[in-house]
Amino acid sequence: MRVLALLILLLLAPAQAMAQFLPAEAAPASEAGIDELIRIIENDETRAMLLERLRQTEEAGAPAEAPPDLSIVRQLAEYTRAAAEGMSATLHSLGVVFVELQQGLSGTMNADLNGFRDVAIGVVLVAAGLFGSFLALRIMVLWAQGLIAHRVAGRGWVSRVAGMLGALVVDLGSVLLAWAIGYVVALVLVGGATGRMGINQSLLLNAFLLVETSKLVARAILQPRYEALRLIAVTDDNAAYWSFWLGRIISLLGYTFLFVTPLLAANLSAGAASAVQVLVMATAVIIGIIVVLQNKDDVRTWLTGIAARRGNDGTGQLLILLGQYWHVVAIVYLTTLLVVWFTNPEQALPFMLGATVQSAVAILIGVVIVGFIARFVSAGLSLPEDVKRRLPLLEARLHTFVPHVMLVVRWVVIAGVVLAIAQAWALFDFVGWIGSDGGQQVAGSAISAALIILVCIVLHVVVASWVEYRLNTSIGKTPTAREKTLLGLFKNAFTIALVVFGLMLALAQIGVNIAPLLAGAGVIGLAIGFGSQKLVQDIITGIFIQFENVMNEGDVVEAGGKSGVVEKLTIRSVTIRDLGGTVHLIPFSSVDQVSNMVRGFSFHVAEIGVAYDSDIAEVKQAMHDAFDQLMQTEHGESIIDELDMQGIIAFADSAVTVRARIKTLPGKHWAAGRAYSELVKTIFAERGIEIPYPHVTYVQGGEARASGRVLLPRPSGGKGPASA
Repeated sequence: MRVLALLILLLLAPAQAMAQFLPAEAAPASEAGIDELIRIIENDETRAMLLERLRQTEEAGAPAEAPPDLSIVRQLAEYTRAAAEGMSATLHSLGVVFVELQQGLSGTMNADLNGFRDVAIGVVLVAAGLFGSFLALRIMVLWAQGLIAHRVAGRGWVSRVAGMLGALVVDLGSVLLAWAIGYVVALVLVGGATGRMGINQSLLLNAFLLVETSKLVARAILQPRYEALRLIAVTDDNAAYWSFWLGRIISLLGYTFLFVTPLLAANLSAGAASAVQVLVMATAVIIGIIVVLQNKDDVRTWLTGIAARRGNDGTGQLLILLGQYWHVVAIVYLTTLLVVWFTNPEQALPFMLGATVQSAVAILIGVVIVGFIARFVSAGLSLPEDVKRRLPLLEARLHTFVPHVMLVVRWVVIAGVVLAIAQAWALFDFVGWIGSDGGQQVAGSAISAALIILVCIVLHVVVASWVEYRLNTSIGKTPTAREKTLLGLFKNAFTIALVVFGLMLALAQIGVNIAPLLAGAGVIGLAIGFGSQKLVQDIITGIFIQFENVMNEGDVVEAGGKSGVVEKLTIRSVTIRDLGGTVHLIPFSSVDQVSNMVRGFSFHVAEIGVAYDSDIAEVKQAMHDAFDQLMQTEHGESIIDELDMQGIIAFADSAVTVRARIKTLPGKHWAAGRAYSELVKTIFAERGIEIPYPHVTYVQGGEARASGRVLLPRPSGGKGPASA
């Protein structure tokens, strides 16, 4: 009808406007248009066609609805504006509440007090039977729960859970039985001959069932009387304290809102009911504030203890901060809850309670997950013995990576809890944002980048474990020095490549254009190449050295003027430990030649000087005999050929040099040579073969001889030279 009226106005307005400027004879034309419109409206078919065309015109002309802006900045602005408007409405509503409350109380004086007295008598009778039977049943329940606690005391957690469930069933049975007795009292005693009870008695019975069931759950969790049935780690005093106050608050709020206020509103006045609700809510909030203040120090001490056990890490610092100001937050929350209930109990209060429950559930789930992660990390990973034997370093490697991964997961869980709380309190519409195109793109990019990093970590662990398995000397064949060198180089090169490519792919997933990075890296690499020619020379020389296989880890070499054992070999340098234990890092650019002393086989060259009057044949035989004795020792296994006797090789000033060579396995010639020298010295001494050595004679100058101060041979037993 609004569209039809609009059409009439649109048709009439131009006609009336033009009628002012047209001559009088033109006026009947506009009147004919009006008559035609009336005829169209009176006909059902033409009216339907007209409406259909109007709808099409309206849909075609309607502007397209803009998609909602789900950005964080826009949501924050919307929330700030709504908060300001809500604060203004709250202040206005507070004044309205007290005005309505005063008007309701003034109307209470006109209520039917006699009728209310009759209703109250019936309710009191039902309440007496209901609560009297419940108190009597509670005595039996406590006795039964005591027996159950005595039976499960000292047993495992399965028995404790079973005992707790048994105590819960007994307690629930008493509530249901008392509720049934209350119904019997209401039907028989109050209902009388009619056997019917009023709505007020039903309100009381239903309120009793709901309230006592809620208190029953609190009692089952805390178990203030029997520690054996208590599943949470609290002391007897704390369990009794919290059970007492929870029971009182549940009873106060439950019976007030489920029974008292409906009774007053139906039989007395709405103002009286509102007054009772205001009084009870204020009392409950005051009780809550008192409980918070009483436990302020205890909660702070508890949170500080948890932080100390965690080593005062990031979470521990957060717990310490929470322990200092938690009571302020709790008091502000309770006060806000009271104000919200005053102003808008039908909408704001359910929202606030629902948001509170959702926040509590999110925090509980987060605490459980974070606690499980902390326990998992503290317990550590224990691999089977067979895996430890094959991969000795895998467990240590996992102990390095897993805590860091779990730390990231822990912060992700904390972020999820924060987002859930923000969603519950309508601070940020995360569900709407994640459902939008932008949210899905950001979430998909973050998840993809995280998966790439995780895959890179797994690949690194797998490759490092495979290299470790190949280098393990206790499994399979012993790896050669060449395999050790190449596998070590492969592991380092693979790790560098994995880090570079993984980082590039992760940056690409989160929207970073890696093409400029690659181009910039090329330019920077070129600049570094020109500026650090030594480094380039190191790498190129190292590549050719590896291709030529001139040395490997464990070889004894001489390179860059240093000799010793190769401890580490990279693409640009070699690390050598000399005989004195000094470690030398030698870049390949300073290596002109490499002398490998343990490649293929080794020779111990024995060049022994004997006196000119020695029998050379006897000397050779003595050296052969020493070789035969050497073959009987543990060094015989490393000797791979007969003694290579080469004979006289030089005539020195005081000795004739005789040479012989002993061929050994690579690197075994030093130990075999030392043992052979000892044997030669012993046999030469036994056979009287002299090994000459130079003598030094001290001749005093002429001045000392002329003065008579001549050193004489030291007398036997003397401590110094004798003077003439």
